[in-house]
Amino acid sequence: MRKSTLFLALLAGTVMTAPVYAQDDLRIVDKPLELTIHMHWPRAQGYGVGGSPNDVYPVEQAAREMTGISLKDATAGRNSTDSYEAMNLLLAQGKLPDIVGGNRIQQPVNQYGPEGAFVPLNDLVKEYAPHIQAFWDAHPDLLKAISAADGNYYYIPYLPDGKFGRAWYIRQDWLDKLGLEQPQNVEELHTVLTAFRNDDPNGNGRKDEIPYFARDWEEVNRLLTLWDARSSGSDAYHDFYVNADDKVVHPYAQEAYKTGIKNIAQWYAEGLIDPEIFTRGSSSRDYLLSENLGGVTHDWFASTSGYNAALKDKIPGFNFIPFLPPASVSGVRMEEHRRTPIKPDGWAISYQNQHVEETVKYFDFWFTEEGRNLSNFGVEGKTWDMVDGKPTFKPEVLNSTSPVNSQMYLEGAQIPRGYWMDYSYEEQWTSPEALKGIALYEANDLLIDQFLGVAFNEEEQAVYDRYWPSILTYMLERQQAWILGTGDVEADWDGYMSALNRMGYDKVIEVMNEAYQRQYE
Repeated sequence: MRKSTLFLALLAGTVMTAPVYAQDDLRIVDKPLELTIHMHWPRAQGYGVGGSPNDVYPVEQAAREMTGISLKDATAGRNSTDSYEAMNLLLAQGKLPDIVGGNRIQQPVNQYGPEGAFVPLNDLVKEYAPHIQAFWDAHPDLLKAISAADGNYYYIPYLPDGKFGRAWYIRQDWLDKLGLEQPQNVEELHTVLTAFRNDDPNGNGRKDEIPYFARDWEEVNRLLTLWDARSSGSDAYHDFYVNADDKVVHPYAQEAYKTGIKNIAQWYAEGLIDPEIFTRGSSSRDYLLSENLGGVTHDWFASTSGYNAALKDKIPGFNFIPFLPPASVSGVRMEEHRRTPIKPDGWAISYQNQHVEETVKYFDFWFTEEGRNLSNFGVEGKTWDMVDGKPTFKPEVLNSTSPVNSQMYLEGAQIPRGYWMDYSYEEQWTSPEALKGIALYEANDLLIDQFLGVAFNEEEQAVYDRYWPSILTYMLERQQAWILGTGDVEADWDGYMSALNRMGYDKVIEVMNEAYQRQYE
């Protein structure tokens, strides 16, 4: 991230004598208080319906009535969908709104918070935000994960709920037609994919099936786990991970990666992987399934299971279901992807905020039962009702042609403020097939620990910014060349590793581990 205007002093201490509000008294101020907010994220560049400051979210209106505090849009970079660019513009202006929130704010907030741009929240939350503090007391490792290099934390994050995200999916109707069982290991998966390629499971007389496909090209790297390599350590693609020796490393610089890429390249050459895996794009799942061409993928439970209902009339017998990850060459069966418990999204208090106490209490409101329901489900009576003590979406929400999450965004729910997600929001519109698959994955203990990231000090950040972007670009260029067959990973490996070290890989790993040990040990 480029350097922007630095802030040299924190907001002068405010006398904080008001009592913490009780659970049944959500009003924070006697007289209405307006706070300004920067809220930039991919779906909306501004705090309002569709990013428009003139169209107030129903959730915002309800929160105003409950708390007495209203938010006024002051988002920078409204002409760009790049939240980093918007944050840089905001910081360069030097005049910050009261609240700075949105997509991926953790890194800039942790960088400029210690310099005075944002207010440290440790003591404020302990004194004025009992519901947030209760969450941290129950999840101390997550508090470590969001803390800056100086030991303080400067933002309240979006906290996802639930564990399972993506899963392996297979055309069970194709297996049945060919008399095959679900593959239980890497060798059996190879056999099944080969049969999907050669034996005409869609019955059209043409060799047009795509055995393995993915709408995100990065998902081809999940195949690395079949050879005991890794593709990422978190829910973000190409991330670092913590190895068995408790050291931070990158998956694309490990010996097992060489073996994995060699085999993926072989499968690609055999026609088992979509020949357009790098170019087909996000519509590949829709196209390949609706045209009865796709056989196996790795994708989200909720959305992928919906194709059975969507395609049942078009493709008789269509049955695309989750199956257990095939065991690796050493017998390890894992699901590498899981929902992260903490996101770099959320909101922070700027040093220019003159109502710090009230703002912290406002942040805490979203962790009360009423605030959490509001941030997850929208306004009670409008989009949901309480049924048997549980927030339950109205039938018109669940049966709409618009996805539930898209409906919630327009309500002002499920947007990247600092809040705690309730998985029952998603569970209500997850198909029975997906819920059955989640139960299957749960019963087999497939998930692995995640790398939750580190917070650099200024010197470490400089090393990372100097070397890592070009290193990752080089890694991905070589990866794609090897898979496509325009390079040979065995022949190229020593030169590849030498190039990484010349480019500064060792230096990046050194600062990553310095930061990791400081933050978590």
